[in-house]
Amino acid sequence: MQRLFSSFADGWPGGGLLVQRLLAGGALVYCGVGCATAHPMCAAVVPQCIGAAVGVLLIAGLWTPIAGAVVALLEASIAVRYPAHATLPLFLAVLGATLAMIGPGTWSIDAWIFGRKRIVPPDL
Repeated sequence: MQRLFSSFADGWPGGGLLVQRLLAGGALVYCGVGCATAHPMCAAVVPQCIGAAVGVLLIAGLWTPIAGAVVALLEASIAVRYPAHATLPLFLAVLGATLAMIGPGTWSIDAWIFGRKRIVPPDL
């Protein structure tokens, strides 16, 4: 799993990745919930609900490269199928692609599970 991540950035870069994950995940959840609760229901309800589920993964920082790739493909397909409202899906597709390429950062579940561990030698 270590090969999926370029790094677990900490400090300011890690904080920037946290903000990026929260922004993208929050927007995906907002769009998914808004589409599912609209009357009449919007045409892209299934992709939007899948996007909301993947947005929760991004917020938590779990399986970030996979979730980012799914977001990029899903939102790009929404933008192609519904070109009249393509601005937000294209924006989210770019955010998902960058998260898939860069990784989750230090403040994520991925870093906690798959990050580099420091091995301390036992006291003899």
